[in-house]
Amino acid sequence: MSQNAQPEKALTNVTAPSHWTAGHIRAINSDSIETAPAFGPDDFSAVGNKIDIWDAWPVQDADGHPSLISHDEVLWMALAAPRFDDPEERHGHARIYLLLRKGKEWINLGPLMPDGFSPGSREWSGSAVLGADRRTLVLYFTATGLRGESVITFTQRMFSTRATLVKDDTGYHFENWRDLTEVIPLKPDWYMPSDAGNGKIGTIKAFRDPGYFFDPATGRHYLFFAASKAFSHSAFNGVVGAAFCDDPSRDEWHVMPPLVSADELNNELERPHVVLHKGLYYLFWSTQAHVFNPEGPTGPTGLYGMVASALTGDWKPVNGSGLVFANPLDAPKQAYSWLVMPDLKVTSFADQWGPVELADGERRFGGTFAPDIQLWLDGDRAGLIK
Repeated sequence: MSQNAQPEKALTNVTAPSHWTAGHIRAINSDSIETAPAFGPDDFSAVGNKIDIWDAWPVQDADGHPSLISHDEVLWMALAAPRFDDPEERHGHARIYLLLRKGKEWINLGPLMPDGFSPGSREWSGSAVLGADRRTLVLYFTATGLRGESVITFTQRMFSTRATLVKDDTGYHFENWRDLTEVIPLKPDWYMPSDAGNGKIGTIKAFRDPGYFFDPATGRHYLFFAASKAFSHSAFNGVVGAAFCDDPSRDEWHVMPPLVSADELNNELERPHVVLHKGLYYLFWSTQAHVFNPEGPTGPTGLYGMVASALTGDWKPVNGSGLVFANPLDAPKQAYSWLVMPDLKVTSFADQWGPVELADGERRFGGTFAPDIQLWLDGDRAGLIK
């Protein structure tokens, strides 16, 4: 079956999309918002001296747990770029880097893929699964722009590729990159082309961030991704998209309609991912205050989520609003790009920590891992263990 074919059973079982609405955001109680602990420069350290990193994910087993390479070593991937005076410049230079976490130490192993292998001018977020042989990697990632372009564009395409894990005298690396495939082709009936917006931060349209999940209840593989609703009348038309695969080799993926829609509310539901906990599925995403519709209401920058008894829906916002937790009120930009692990540990990167105001020439971008925090989940309620 081709990638574009749509098996009837896939569509008849979907209750979609579930809507995240202005009414949910109005349900946020400003007097009792769950907020992450504040942190400062003594609470994090750089991964290397010359790069900034942001969106990160572990090399994982199929069940979602980070793959232990040895008793205390785990490989991670993160978007990285040279350190600029203006941190926003990093987005135009992003590549996926390989990192080694050994105990509490982070070691920078350099760019993951060979120069010129990616079909884009930049590499954006994804996920990575290590096979049962402990050697074969499947990487899902976003190729942004076009290789060799002279003017940066924001076309986003999602690819899969395979490589082989090697350990030698130089350490860990992946070699024999192969099987590069556009794993989730655009379905224009459901998803807006990613080049429909412009390059201004907060207005870029999405077709990115493939996050892998294996459903033990059905034996089906899923990829969740950030997208934009097709034929929307609003500039704020973010959705969570999905694709599934029943093929054990994970070569034949089938695109599904959006699972969650924030049409007219929010432009970007970034890095969506799923955690299965006590028989319920929790779909999480990150978003920022400045990508909500300015006509209101506006939620804080934070981790949001919905819960359902099946991946096909019906999805209900956790805590009645969707907000799991926000950044501290006096440091509303301190962290971003939260990723919830199966053990409910939450990782993110240190963004603009501290108060919003910056002195002239001050650079307060962390550009590294923020301190981990711990989540609790109980039915349709969620919060932080502090």
